[in-house]
Amino acid sequence: MELDSFRNWVEFNGNPIIKPKFPDWIIADPTFITPDKSPDGRWHLFAHCIIRGIQHFISNDGINWVNTKQKLFSGIRPFIFREDDTFYLFYEELLTPFSNSKIVVRTSNDLLNWSEPRNIIKPNLKWEGKIIFTNSNPCVIFYRDKYILYYSANSVFLHDCLFNEPKYIGIAFSESIADGYKKRKAPIIIPDKNNKYRNLGAGAIKVIQVENGKLIGFNNGIYLDKYKRSRSSILMLISEDGINWRELFNKPIIYPTSGWKRAFVYQLDVKKFNNKYWLYFNARDGWFYGVERIGLATLEI
Repeated sequence: MELDSFRNWVEFNGNPIIKPKFPDWIIADPTFITPDKSPDGRWHLFAHCIIRGIQHFISNDGINWVNTKQKLFSGIRPFIFREDDTFYLFYEELLTPFSNSKIVVRTSNDLLNWSEPRNIIKPNLKWEGKIIFTNSNPCVIFYRDKYILYYSANSVFLHDCLFNEPKYIGIAFSESIADGYKKRKAPIIIPDKNNKYRNLGAGAIKVIQVENGKLIGFNNGIYLDKYKRSRSSILMLISEDGINWRELFNKPIIYPTSGWKRAFVYQLDVKKFNNKYWLYFNARDGWFYGVERIGLATLEI
């Protein structure tokens, strides 16, 4: 598949497909398992709410989702990875409300029963925070005989929202999926005043390997637009080594427009199934006052 074809994402015309249920106003950071990888041949999606924590949804078609109402655990920004017959659910565990955090993992063989959490990484580098120390937004891949963990750290304050978004993206390496991660001492993606889609914060990244061995990154940079409103859009990056990244295109593939994604397009997960890439993402319809919902975009292969 030619890299230029990655421009051609089509947003589902029935978006958003998952909405928060009162009293929550946010359903965010989706991560999913396709039917060919799941234990029951169905789609499984995990996302977080502010009040109810991590939620588990099931679907027969990837579009119509039902909340299992399974009581999981407190946490935000999940990411799921399958190896052999084991599922690894990485997520951010808050150490204090809305501030300091670390990344943990739980394991399951059926997506229903989960182990106790195991610590993966916690902030220990100067650039990961001064007052608020965070490690968040995990993404794990297996690449060149090792596991790579991408994560966000530190934060930038959005004055029109009165909350923080991630400032830097870091990387850690391990020989084992569930322990032993060693961090690179410097971040790999930082804010860039000359990049109009990442001039405030690096946001987060999800990474996949494509057929030519290169890595494609989906990065929701944090930025101020020309009207000085804070924004987030999904950019596509490319790398030959997983550490050094450059823009694949000069414009985002998914960006704020109106309605349910008027203000921000945030984090995501993307996987290949049959003849398509499926990309689930969350978006916000306002700044200080805003509801976050989950939508879908696909790319024909």
